[in-house]
Formats: sequence, structure tokens, C-alpha cells
Amino acid sequence: MRIVTSFPNKVIEIENTWIPMPDGMRLAARLWLPEGAESEPVPAILEYIPYRKRDAMRGRDARIYPYFAGHGYAGVRVDLRGSGDSDGVLEDEYLQQELDDGIAILEWLERQPWCNGRVGMMGISWGGFNGLQIAAMRPPQLHAIITASSTDDRYADDVHHMGGCLLGDNLSWASTMFSYNSCPPDPAIVGERWRSMWFERLHKSGLWLEKWLRHQRRDDYWKHGSICEDYDAIQCPVMAISGWADGYSNAVFRLLAHLKVPRQGLVGPWGHKYPHIGQPGPAIGFLQEALRWWDHWLKGVDNGIMAEPMLRVWMQDNVPPTASYQMRPGRWLGEAAWPSPHIETREFRLAPARMLVAGQEPPRREARNLQSPLGLGLFAGKWCSYAAAPDLPHDQRQEDGGALVYDSEPLGEALEILGAPEVELEIEPDQPIAMLAVRLSDVAPDNKATRVSYGLLNLTHRNSFEHPEPLVPGERYMVRVPLNHIAQAFPRGHQLRVAVSTSYWPLAWPAPRSARIKVFTGSSRMLLPVRAPRADDGQFTEFEPPEAGAPLETTVIAPEHHNWRVVRDLAEDISTLEVINDNGVVHIQDIDLEMGRKAIEWYTYHNDDFGSVKGETVWEVRLARGEWCITTRTRTVLTSTATEFHLRAELDAYEGDKRVYSDNWDHVIERDLV
Repeated sequence: MRIVTSFPNKVIEIENTWIPMPDGMRLAARLWLPEGAESEPVPAILEYIPYRKRDAMRGRDARIYPYFAGHGYAGVRVDLRGSGDSDGVLEDEYLQQELDDGIAILEWLERQPWCNGRVGMMGISWGGFNGLQIAAMRPPQLHAIITASSTDDRYADDVHHMGGCLLGDNLSWASTMFSYNSCPPDPAIVGERWRSMWFERLHKSGLWLEKWLRHQRRDDYWKHGSICEDYDAIQCPVMAISGWADGYSNAVFRLLAHLKVPRQGLVGPWGHKYPHIGQPGPAIGFLQEALRWWDHWLKGVDNGIMAEPMLRVWMQDNVPPTASYQMRPGRWLGEAAWPSPHIETREFRLAPARMLVAGQEPPRREARNLQSPLGLGLFAGKWCSYAAAPDLPHDQRQEDGGALVYDSEPLGEALEILGAPEVELEIEPDQPIAMLAVRLSDVAPDNKATRVSYGLLNLTHRNSFEHPEPLVPGERYMVRVPLNHIAQAFPRGHQLRVAVSTSYWPLAWPAPRSARIKVFTGSSRMLLPVRAPRADDGQFTEFEPPEAGAPLETTVIAPEHHNWRVVRDLAEDISTLEVINDNGVVHIQDIDLEMGRKAIEWYTYHNDDFGSVKGETVWEVRLARGEWCITTRTRTVLTSTATEFHLRAELDAYEGDKRVYSDNWDHVIERDLV
């Protein structure tokens, strides 16, 4: 990455300023302003998230917001109410209070002498979510947004559920926020009241996982903040960004299809990162692209950005399967509109152990029993890759032995797809509650299988996420399983493989009991979105190389360590996936703060006992400056029976080596057709 230290404008940094809310609370903000903005006001770019501007996000922000300020924008980073150095308590994600506070921030920005009243919102993940949500409230100050790694549907396509199945990341993400919410503000910013603010958070923030588990279907809780309920509410331009290794790529395509405002979509090979630091690579000059977007919509510069393709995607080439990649080979291509008229749906009929294309012999009708082992999914990787560990799917042959597998003939010519594959299956279950996981893989001539896309379906949600219905054992159903959007090239001589399983643990929480499902060939099929290469593909302009501001000066005290380990204890017949996410310990020089963050997760099961599954997470955060030393430890354990979820959690907080706060939770929550 190119480091930029010289900008058209000199940058003035304000470490903290207070933004008053209508109820008297104050939110903490960090500002980067171009010199002279008070005499010649500029547009503002706002990012509004709970991830602690003072320390946890300091390094990332230092590379983004001086860059924007140096090019004539006010960079504004605000801690949500109850997070970082802001007043109050954060009790859940995307509450109406958060969105109302966002409106108050925009109104405050409009009143500042250095702001000309035109504001853009930018954010990845949480900030991408609330950017969309606040845009749907139509504040007059908000003229455009950039939303990265976000969603328009909080139930169907977020970290909590997929296809009506409960995701393992629901536990992982809840544990992350459990830890964040246990941290105090910085005494150097808030003064002596830091301790009372901290204890208020420890006491009142609550156990978010318990709230989420009480909403297992698509009810009003999830509809709130889901802008798919009314796409027309958004009336400002939207740039939507994601990556194929991210959990949020599908939303880009829905936003392009349903919004009526000027919009652009960008999907690269990355995980859950901004594209200028995207992994797997290639990373791109995202900050330059963002500036072009802001220049057009906030400054009225006619720079031609809206004459470029509505959708820009990285068409991935085949790679051997492994759990992490530095780079994904491929090429950029563009589509002028989405849905694209250049996508052709190609049908593959499922025959016994085969897939047949149109024109081949009619597929023989046959029923095969499917009852996957509980642990099928240990090599599935994470629902959303954070590029912090080897968290991508490994060789799918590790999983295919417990699935029904349908292979095409070797391809006579290369095949490229762009969009969301779908698999339709005729099934007959023997349980009232069951799930299906469907994977599409690229099988090379050496038989290595690289997962291309996948989808999940809780079969009780086959007709509705809002009104699930139990299955009738022995009755036949035709069900549709959408897979994640993807752009993928399959080489000549490779085979397509569809694999179907009744378990995908721990990516998804398993059904209450092991289900045996008959899958019928003949009527079952896969629909592929095929895109033929076009002569004008080569006219698409490549992105500039990535660049950003100077990195934050830190001293590494303990190095980072990230890993995924699959452990099979054959003596006890217990299998464990251990996820280590240790960010090490660093000293941040400009604020003289030592910070360490570490998480370990364990997902276990015994033999084929569906009642034995357990997810456990432990987080530890340490903040220290001189004699001030704070440590928080959180632990969350989730288990289940056929009828209930059992949730236990612990929170301990220390000043030095003295424990000053402790709390415990123990909840039993009824399973709701999950």
C-alpha cells in the first residue's frame, strides 16, 4: 500500500469534541479538518459506530480520515451512545435511539462553522447498517452514503440467521459485543466520571444473545432497521460494497435491484474489510474511489463516476482449496444494470450421483436417503471471513462423504457465472424440524473440491421466515435453496458439484434431532446464472493501487496470533473446533495506552448426539496507562436440548488485580421451530 503524507490541504486533528443530544447526553467525536475550513466550510464524512474511536479503531481511522480531510472534507468519527467515550449505555444494535442520535449528529454538523451542511455517511458493517437506516429517515443534511459489508434485511441476511437457520456467528458476534460493552471510557477524555460510566455499562448493557434468541423468526424485532421493508424510503445516492469472502455480498445485488436512487455496487474477492486493505487480494484504491464518489455527490464535481458500470465485480478464477489466500486470481468486469440482461439461467437436472444439462438423457427418478453426520461442517470456515485467521472453507472432500453428491460431466468449455445459483429439491423428511445445507463446488481433475457458494434452509421456513410451519413426516415437498451470489470462472475439464447435507455444524446450529430425508432425482435441479464473456469486458478500467494515510505509531509488546484447529479426540469421541483470535498487546504511543484483546471460541459435539453441541467463547480485554489498569473477562456458553436453548454467561471486571464487578446470567429459551 502506498503511504500518503502530503495532501492538498493541511490537516487539523481534534482528539475529542462533544456532540450534545436532545436529552442532555453527549456523544464523543474525533475530528479531522482541512485547514481554513472555518472560513471556507466543507462537506463532512461521518462514520458512527460502537468500536471505540480512542483506541480499538485508532489505527484504522488514522489511515482514512486524514486522507479525506487532506482532500477537503471534514472527517467525523463518533462513538455510539454507551460506547467508547460517549455517555449512556448501549443496550442493543440499531435501536431507534441510535438512529435518532444519528439525526441529531447530522443536525449538529450542519450548525458547525467548518461544515457547509452537506454530509455523507460511510461505514463498514455496523456503520454500513446505520448509514442505510438513517438514510431511510431522509435527513436533509445527508446527501450520499457508502455502505460496506452491510445488509438490507436483518433477519434473512445478517450474522444471526441464514435461511431460517441459527448461525454459529450469532454466538460469536454476541460475545464480541459483550466484551466491547464491558470496556470503560478513557479517563483522559471523560475525567473522574469514567468509573461511574463504566459501572453503569457493566450493570445495564445486558446479555444481547439472550434478546436475540427470543426472536427466532422474522418478527417486528428484525423488521426494524431492515430497509428492505421500504426501499423507496431511501432517496439519496448509495454506493454498496462487499466481498466474496464476506458474509454480506448478497445485499449489494438486492440494493442495486430495488433502490431507485443513483447507485453503484462493488464486490471484490475480500472478506469483511474495506477494499483498500482487502484480503484476500487484490486490494484496490478504495479511498480514491470514495473521494470520486464524495466529490460528485457532495461537491458537485462532474468526474464521470456515474457513467461507469452500475456493478463492478471480481470474476474469480479457480484456485486449489485452502483456508486462507493472499490473492485470488481473476479479473474485473462491469454491468451497466442489475439485474443484468446478459445473465442466462442454465438448468442442470439432478440424476443419481450426476448432474445432466439440457439435451442429455432425461434423469432417472430415484430416491436416496440422506442423514448426514452431525459434524459435517467442521471444514466449512466462517459465515463471514474477517481475514484474521484461516477461516475460509477447506477442501470440500472433507465434507462430501456425509452428503449426497451430484457431479456434472467434465466441462467441454470454460463456464462463468455471476449471480445467485439456486437448487430445487424434492424431499421427504422423517422429522418435523430439519435443515438442508447445499454447496456448489469446483472439482479439479485431481479431485480437489473448492467451495464456490452455499446456502442453508431451515425446512420449517420453506414458505415463510415470518410464519414457519413444521414438516409432516412422510409427506413430500419441493423446496428451493438460494445460494450466495458469486462471480466464478470454471475451467474447461473441471466438474461442477452439488452436495446436499442435513447438518452444517458449527456454521449453523443443528436441528433438534438427526433427520433422515429422502431426496428425489428427476424433478430436482440446479439453476446457474451463466454470464458469457463479452467483447467489451476488456474496456473496463482497472482500479488504482491502494493508498492511505500514515500508519499509527505503535510498539508491539505481544504479537498477534490467529488460528483454527480441528481436534478429534477418538478415545472420548469428542470433536472440537477451536478458534483463536488473539490481537496481541500494543502500546499506542500518541495516547500512551497499552491495549490487549484476545478471544478464544470452542465448538464441540460428542459422536452423533445432537443434544451434545456446545459453543463457548471467552474474551479478555486489557487497557493500561500508568497506574490505571483495567481488565474485563467475559464467557458465554450456549447448549441445547431438543426443545430448549440453555444460555450461561459470566462477566468479571478488574482494576489492577482486584475484581471490582462480577455478574452471571442463566437463561432457558424455548426453541421455536429451529
